[in-house]
Amino acid sequence: MRLATNWRAVLRHAWSIRLIFLAALLSGAEVSLPLLEEWMPVPAGVFAALSFITTAGAFIARLIVQKDLSDEKSPED
Repeated sequence: MRLATNWRAVLRHAWSIRLIFLAALLSGAEVSLPLLEEWMPVPAGVFAALSFITTAGAFIARLIVQKDLSDEKSPED
């Protein structure tokens, strides 16, 4: 396994990375929800569902060619 030659650009521009980061934030919100229940009356499972949808979006985004990132060869090539 090797890093992509343009890994810095991928971290800055890839939608899959952005969506994975958002999913991680939503998962953290789900874990901390019992502590915030007094201030945020959110039903259990909402953040988990949003995290799932975001992760699915990241999977799809990973398969789509992104204009800013498609000029470099991928590590699979």
